[in-house]
Amino acid sequence: MFQKIANVLSIVSFIMVTSVIGGGYFGYKYVTSEQFQTKMMNKVLGNVQGMMPKVLDNALPSQTGQSIPFIKK
Repeated sequence: MFQKIANVLSIVSFIMVTSVIGGGYFGYKYVTSEQFQTKMMNKVLGNVQGMMPKVLDNALPSQTGQSIPFIKK
């Protein structure tokens, strides 16, 4: 009886290990693919471009003061 339980647990363990290794391999292949990198760059650049007008509006003053006088020696 114990031998049957040990065999079933061994098979289940083998299936779990191979699925984790296979998932890691295909996940790595997907993350390093050109399609994934292009997709991520488009998302990042889209978010940055959406934030740029807000950042520029907050950083640029609406008026400037007088210029610094230039003294000749």
